[in-house]
Amino acid sequence: MTDVPSPQLRISDQNRESALSALGEHMTAGRIDIDEYGERSARITAAKTRGELVAIFADLPAPHPRYEDVPQAVAAPEPAATPGPARPRTPDQWSPPQRFVAAIVPLTWIAAIVLIAAVSGALWPVIFVPIGLTVFGKSMWGHDWNPNHDHRDRHLRDRERRRELRDSYRDHRRGLDR
Repeated sequence: MTDVPSPQLRISDQNRESALSALGEHMTAGRIDIDEYGERSARITAAKTRGELVAIFADLPAPHPRYEDVPQAVAAPEPAATPGPARPRTPDQWSPPQRFVAAIVPLTWIAAIVLIAAVSGALWPVIFVPIGLTVFGKSMWGHDWNPNHDHRDRHLRDRERRRELRDSYRDHRRGLDR
């Protein structure tokens, strides 16, 4: 039995994303032009098996699509880590000041609302205390406190675009077959 997976195995959306990413690198490097990128990306979105992806990359050097279920000995080497924003830390990894701010912010909001209501609105400037504390807490966590905010929306848009390309490619192929 061989370690290389069969070309008849079906591919996943993750495999298609990997192939589109690799194809984009080839276009950036100037190996293919925009028209060929469009044709090949439509073929990638319509592909159903690994053999179809292999055929699309047959005349191109690495990078090629990666498959998540390929044994480590066969998988392509991981690209070097590029510097970028750090992954957000989970609450159990927060520093003591972050834990303090996370605990005190809701309490200051409640206290400010109670004070304003109890004194008939005469202490309305108290509201700036929890606002300032909230802004301070946000500066401690940065913009990436929610790791799924933009990534999920972009993923859904990309997946819908791939499906549109796949469908248009299939419609085009049906028109040629008639």
